[in-house]
Amino acid sequence: MAVFEKSSPWRIQARQVRQAQNENLPRISRSSLKRFFDIVGASIGLVVLSPLMLMLAALIKVTDGGSVFYGHRRIGRNGTAFNCLKFRTMAANSDELLEIYLSENESARVEWDRDRKLKNDPRITSIGVVLRNLSLDELPQLFNILMGEMSIVGPRPVVSDELEKYGAAAQYYLSTRPGLTGLWQISGRNDVSYGRRVELDQIYVKNWSFQSDLLIIIKTIPVVCLAKGSY
Repeated sequence: MAVFEKSSPWRIQARQVRQAQNENLPRISRSSLKRFFDIVGASIGLVVLSPLMLMLAALIKVTDGGSVFYGHRRIGRNGTAFNCLKFRTMAANSDELLEIYLSENESARVEWDRDRKLKNDPRITSIGVVLRNLSLDELPQLFNILMGEMSIVGPRPVVSDELEKYGAAAQYYLSTRPGLTGLWQISGRNDVSYGRRVELDQIYVKNWSFQSDLLIIIKTIPVVCLAKGSY
């Protein structure tokens, strides 16, 4: 379902999106190579990591109960909404906890409005803290990659409200698939400003190459292992 409708304040004309694809994305042969790499990489990843994923699913179920997976609505290529899959790291009543916390903490409200994230998030479960620090909560997104909703490397997937902060740069985000990892993840993650995140997404689309994707994947490994900028 396309979400850039006439009533949306951040609507990007379909013509602009197509223009961004034509000017800033690789030729069809190169983008096909990227998609082929995504399918092969995600398939291998699911096979190799399936024992770990089953173990994590069991831990979540035993320690916190409730559902193992969580699908958060994000915006993908051409403005199509999809459920970005993650291992559940928040309490079942997370929305209620967030509302109470923000109403009682003005500084947290400012932080949330600015970054859409909280360093001290009351919603995160004990096992969720570990999963987030090591980015293990994002492993189910390998299924999103196989379904063509995401890519191994790309812009950070965002919710519809966040695109308002992208301004004219939204056309670059909408012209490609969001990624499991990307320039943002290897450039400081949550330690960089939101404006810098938008800039990194635009830089990625404008300068895409298969070699740059490989380099980002390689650089992602130590960043994840050291939990840099994760919360």
